[in-house]
Amino acid sequence: MSKIGFIGMGNMAQALCDGFIRNKAVRAKDVYAYAPHADKLKKNAEKIGFVPLFGVKEVAEKADIIVMACKPYQIEGVLSEIGDLLKGKALVSIAAGWDLETYEAFLDPSVRVQYVLPNTAVRVGEGIAVFEKAHSLKAAERKEIRKLFETVGTVEELPTHLMDIGTAICGCAGAYVDMFMEAYADAAVKYGIPRADAYRMVSQMVLGAAKLQQVTSEHPGVLKDAVCSPGGTTIRGVAALEEAGLRNACIYSVDAIMNPI
Repeated sequence: MSKIGFIGMGNMAQALCDGFIRNKAVRAKDVYAYAPHADKLKKNAEKIGFVPLFGVKEVAEKADIIVMACKPYQIEGVLSEIGDLLKGKALVSIAAGWDLETYEAFLDPSVRVQYVLPNTAVRVGEGIAVFEKAHSLKAAERKEIRKLFETVGTVEELPTHLMDIGTAICGCAGAYVDMFMEAYADAAVKYGIPRADAYRMVSQMVLGAAKLQQVTSEHPGVLKDAVCSPGGTTIRGVAALEEAGLRNACIYSVDAIMNPI
């Protein structure tokens, strides 16, 4: 089993590390991590179970697969420090914008790269990881890395030019679903349901709706129509959402990501 080393231990790295260990995809003693804030790194290590290291070079030396999880603007500096230590190793980048072609300008050709964009639901085994189709891994390495991510959710593959929109939908839009859930919980509280109960009920409703679509493969519109009885309560709510511009609001939120001002 390969040893995995995380460079950076922010929210996404914590979710991945926790998911890998929790789902027994890798042994905790085989997961290393470095982050510049030592106290915070120690606390996360105690909570999640990985082995904390206090130098970025140590991670590069000990691990077989390096997960580049620091901020995108920090990567060039990190590579200048450990580039030689990465020779002959596999590198998984979860930093937005750092795809295969970008790394090739900085790394020795012997470093094999896979660009992956996961979301934080990997922590609970229900995430999605978007793999760039272009990569330089060996066949066995890619199989191992894909299997690793499949233990914490679903894996999808996209060509390089679609990775940004894949990130917007699979990563950013999760926050928008959280806002949707919060809004419906507020409505429940408005009409008398206690806050904790409201969050629990809304979360299960969203989980159930998503699972129903996955299992049946029905078009979401078909599932919506099945709940809308003529003259009933649901269709009145649908009409209100259409009047408020729900669909356009969702599309606009993605436009804002893809076309920043």
